[in-house]
Amino acid sequence: MRAAVLAVAAAALLWSSGGLFIKLAPMPAMAVACGRSLIAGVFYLALLRPNLRNARWSTAAAYAGCIITFVTATKLTTAANAIFLQYTAPAYVLLLSPFVLRERLRPIDLACVILSLLGLSLFFVDKVEPGQTLGNILGIVSGIFFALNIVLLRRDQGDALASMTLGNLVAAAVTLPFALGSLPALLTPLGAGVLLYLGIVQLGLAYWLFARGVRLVPAAEASIISMLEPIFNPIWVLLFWGERPGPWAVAGGVVVIASVALRTVRPAEAFAPDR
Repeated sequence: MRAAVLAVAAAALLWSSGGLFIKLAPMPAMAVACGRSLIAGVFYLALLRPNLRNARWSTAAAYAGCIITFVTATKLTTAANAIFLQYTAPAYVLLLSPFVLRERLRPIDLACVILSLLGLSLFFVDKVEPGQTLGNILGIVSGIFFALNIVLLRRDQGDALASMTLGNLVAAAVTLPFALGSLPALLTPLGAGVLLYLGIVQLGLAYWLFARGVRLVPAAEASIISMLEPIFNPIWVLLFWGERPGPWAVAGGVVVIASVALRTVRPAEAFAPDR
């Protein structure tokens, strides 16, 4: 059990390094998204061997949209804003569930949605450049795509690994035309090293560790441990890149993480009205 918990924690910490390495990449966002997704897709195919016939195109498209917009958001705004805004995804899942999954909202769900939207609004209080505003918006879009990926996966009962692998390949194909102009940077030691790390370690190895650990770790505990990602993502960027998020963004991130933690620790059933 302890080894499983450590595996989930290690996966979350590897995921959290994404913001720093995306910042370090000496090429535009689309080139980073292309190389990262292509390498991750090949890694999954070679080592984890998913059956792509079990993938769902709708889920794969949502996943591709999520990773493209997240990388672009991280390049345009602070890493903290990008990851915190993506973590508003549970609120969108709750809003989509009644329509897609026929699941009704409970009081705790509504409270979490309101908290998440409140936290989201705080990201736009700090004074930001026009490019950062676009990055913040793309961070929100990334969260929406992430929520769609979760909801569609639950609705269609598809193979998560197969859909994720296909999603990475779709993302690589979509961004390839925009990445060709950055080929010289991709072939430098720094460019190639960063992309190999992002594709093999930050996505590939992290997923493998999480998949092994989550088999033995209760879902609620795994969700809480996974919150190491949004906590450490901006810390790595601050320590090694010198990027400081604004005070209102930090406050918004705390509210967003608190809303996710509330929904995880206090399941909906505990807040359900008496039948």
